[in-house]
Amino acid sequence: MQYLLLIYGNETDFAGYTDQQREETYGRYRKLIDEIAQSGNFKGGNQLQPTSSASTVRVRNGKTSITDGPFAETREQLGGYFLIEAKNLDEANAIAARIPGAEVGSVEVRPIVVRG
Repeated sequence: MQYLLLIYGNETDFAGYTDQQREETYGRYRKLIDEIAQSGNFKGGNQLQPTSSASTVRVRNGKTSITDGPFAETREQLGGYFLIEAKNLDEANAIAARIPGAEVGSVEVRPIVVRG
């Protein structure tokens, strides 16, 4: 069984880090990834773009509504995810609108940070 570990934190705090603090934090992540990769537990992971790059898709009575940001109602909690390939945000939002959960909750669409 695999688990997605969604890491929540305050973006404003992280944005205020000095370069040294940010590099130390990334170093700790790299060390942890190395350790759990050696144990065979690591399957993959990525940092997400800031929430300002997200959109939320809702479908009500067959009508799709797309808003900027992760504006989920407080009674909604993350329950799963699809990892998809899309040529742009419009295509990703269209795919999100087809997910059944969008009809009773919301689907947050978040670009993944790709490091080269």
